[in-house]
Amino acid sequence: MSNVEDKLPEGWVETTLGEVSTRKQYGYTESANLEEIGPKFLRITDIQNDFINWETVPYCPITEDEFEKYKLEIGDVVIARTGNSTGATATIKEKVKAVFASYLIRFQINPKLADYNYIDFLVRSKIWYGFVKSVKSGSAQGGANANDFALFPVNLPTLTEQKAIAKVLTAFDDKIENLCAQNKTLEQTAQTIFKEWFGKYQIDDELPDGWRVGTLGEVIEFINGYAFKSKDLSKEPIENAYKVFKMGDIKKGGGFNPSKTKGYFPRASCGKLEKYILKNGDLLMSMTDMKDAISLLGHTALMIYDDEYIVNQRVGLIRADNDVNIDYPYLYLLTNNEDFIANLRAGANSGVQVNLSTQGIKDTAFIIADEKINKSFDDLVKPLFNKRKANSLMIKELTKTRDSLLPRLMRGEIRVNGFKNN
Repeated sequence: MSNVEDKLPEGWVETTLGEVSTRKQYGYTESANLEEIGPKFLRITDIQNDFINWETVPYCPITEDEFEKYKLEIGDVVIARTGNSTGATATIKEKVKAVFASYLIRFQINPKLADYNYIDFLVRSKIWYGFVKSVKSGSAQGGANANDFALFPVNLPTLTEQKAIAKVLTAFDDKIENLCAQNKTLEQTAQTIFKEWFGKYQIDDELPDGWRVGTLGEVIEFINGYAFKSKDLSKEPIENAYKVFKMGDIKKGGGFNPSKTKGYFPRASCGKLEKYILKNGDLLMSMTDMKDAISLLGHTALMIYDDEYIVNQRVGLIRADNDVNIDYPYLYLLTNNEDFIANLRAGANSGVQVNLSTQGIKDTAFIIADEKINKSFDDLVKPLFNKRKANSLMIKELTKTRDSLLPRLMRGEIRVNGFKNN
């Protein structure tokens, strides 16, 4: 790659998303159906972190004519047009029988003008989300329409160079995807070991010598998150600030989702908040959920960073504190175990919201094995967690490099060597 002047290189054109699309279209109005009737029905909620997990997308009964009108094709870019998800995008990259819902807008990219992979990187970038923010700020509805999105500026090199740029960026995505897959396998392996070692006994069973029924409070330190005032938090990254860990940073079913972080608090204002500053190995538990859609309550995320986050209210901070050799890998697997979660939720206070109390969490019963068993388990699974952490740190660095490289490639400030112009 070689540096060039700030102006667009010769042969590049300034255009818009609308101009490189053959069609922009609003989706189909219908209700989703969990039964396997009709094609898949892509909704706003099915787009997570700008990608689609087709396995979880529901179905939709639809006539043949309507299917032909709304069916998704490889290369289509779909964009959420309303609510907090406004601007969330996904590009169709595999053949799938699917239509898209009314709160999505489909842009069909003209293959004679633009490579859909090139456009995909643009509409997942900070450039795109900066544009979306400016569009939303002028809307009373808190969303945007097809004409708004169509004005998104696009710097367009030749098709050959577009594909070369996309290939460079795809190499980062492929490496990130491989590391994410490794992490999923590592966690599944640790869960399997946990169930084999500790899942065979129930609380009422006769237990091996040295084993007993105890409570979570016996083996942990528990701290309720700090009640920040909204006016004291920034929604945008600021210098010398902690990221504020909120319930949204916890994945459904357990796990840490750093991409959800949307709150920042100045470090200079943290003089008396030391106990809320998170460390590697801390567990963060969701203490609140909605009654009609419980998915987070009681589940935990494992912090892998030191001195980067500070914990918000309605999130419980759990740290291992015991003399029976139970450490954070065991606690993470325990607090995301189905049986433990069911037992924990049985003691929740129910209303429109379902809430866990500090005492209720600490009083939750579980089986405590003897010290030697716990130590052997920790020796076995902690290397899996260490590898998972190393992968996660690598993902963070690869993402940072890709995201800093992307705008320079898209402006022609850096060129890809070896491509041939048409």
